Amino acid sequence: MPTSLSPAPASGFFVTRQDVKPHVHGRSTATTHDHATLLLYTRGRAVMEQRTRLSLTPGDVLLVPAGERHHLLSSEQAGVWCVGLYPVALTLSDAGALLDPFERVRGGASAVVRIPSARQEHLVRLFSELHDEVSAKDRPLGERVSTSLLTLILAEVTRARDWSHGEARPPLVAQALGYIERHCLEPISLRDVAAAVGRTPAHVTTTLKRSTGRSAVEWIISGRVADARRRLLHTDERVDIISERVGYADPTHFIRVFRRAEGMTPAAWRRRHRP
Repeated sequence: MPTSLSPAPASGFFVTRQDVKPHVHGRSTATTHDHATLLLYTRGRAVMEQRTRLSLTPGDVLLVPAGERHHLLSSEQAGVWCVGLYPVALTLSDAGALLDPFERVRGGASAVVRIPSARQEHLVRLFSELHDEVSAKDRPLGERVSTSLLTLILAEVTRARDWSHGEARPPLVAQALGYIERHCLEPISLRDVAAAVGRTPAHVTTTLKRSTGRSAVEWIISGRVADARRRLLHTDERVDIISERVGYADPTHFIRVFRRAEGMTPAAWRRRHRP
């Protein structure tokens, strides 16, 4: 299995089915993503390191919040359904509350959720339907249906465990990333993030960089570009309108930021990725 658990989703989220080859301890290194990842193990077994050592067997769901370091230690013919998503894609909808398990994991809760045996087949079916829906490029209600299926998947994970037992106050990194995910489409800055968590801007950005590999400003840009890609792919909004919706009053500045992130202008990205 590659170091990365999942490729970056092109728009709001993606889903894949992976057959993981046998993996020997020590041949991969810890990594982080700018998107959250949810993995359902359907066969075999694997051992992950994510703050602690985690053993995964069929019926287990692994939650990897955006920015969380994780490391595959070993695997034995594991089969995995994998969903990658940018939290901003759901915080704008009524499904945002279902991201709470990722926040709980950031705050110290276990990253592994055991799905009841009676619900495992249903959950696998939801993953399969989501995969088929995302793969179909010509369905007019594709994004809405896909979001609904993703909501059902997150609901199954949320219901599978009592999440009420978490830390009273999450650590700094969890607080900062949670604030950024909720507000990155607003005209916020590093100072706003620092004020929200009660620390100095220098301390916040240094802590985030050391823990996640990205600064606060880089996390803000990541969330904005993610939502811009979603809008470019699923709407006919003009680039200047999208610029304003994702937090940039100046479309020219937005185009520069997008080009640095994606290697092309928003208009060129849309032409390449729209069916």
